[in-house]
Amino acid sequence: QVQLVESGGGLVQAGGSLRLSCAASGRTFSWYTMGWFRQAPGKEREYVTIISRSGTYIDYADSVKGRFTISRDNGKNTVYLQMNSLKPEDTAVYYCAAYQGAATPRQSNEYPYWGQGTQVTVSS
Repeated sequence: QVQLVESGGGLVQAGGSLRLSCAASGRTFSWYTMGWFRQAPGKEREYVTIISRSGTYIDYADSVKGRFTISRDNGKNTVYLQMNSLKPEDTAVYYCAAYQGAATPRQSNEYPYWGQGTQVTVSS
């Protein structure tokens, strides 16, 4: 199985930027479709973005489209989430998740492997 560790969260003012990283270990990283999800207090975990194994397919939730960018470096076993123009409503714990295979699922319950999460707080 694969182990995931997120980093890069923090406190930022509205309009600012953060870059999250998710480092993978344990299995061949390029076997895995990677997703980012987030969960705000009192809310369900929601889909943010996904990137295919080769990086050729990318999708975003409408709420982050045009502001967030996902990328991956299979040589470094890492997936990134560049977040620009942050809004207070982006405040949440952000999780990366891995799915072994070519599919590109958006439902969190389809992902068997998760990181511990990293807190992102956007102040107004």
